[in-house]
Amino acid sequence: MSDKKLLVLARHDHAEAMRVAAGLTIFGHQVGLVFMTGPVADTPENAANAELLELTGIAPQTTIAEMADDLPLLDAAALAQAMTSADIVLSL
Repeated sequence: MSDKKLLVLARHDHAEAMRVAAGLTIFGHQVGLVFMTGPVADTPENAANAELLELTGIAPQTTIAEMADDLPLLDAAALAQAMTSADIVLSL
């Protein structure tokens, strides 16, 4: 299997999106993660998943202005570019 560029859109379930993104790295794929629809809740589960992202080298981005102090903020054009440059886009 050849390495792919994957993009995970965290739209409905941020915790699950973080777990999926981290898990996809075991196959050697390049994985990106974009948080959408609202700020990530401050929960123990999300904190643990954030550690997984750090361990796997995934640097998340966001479309949520409230998260712009912590993560790179993507405007509509940047999000479109990220999506079109990915081999596969997953929405969770």
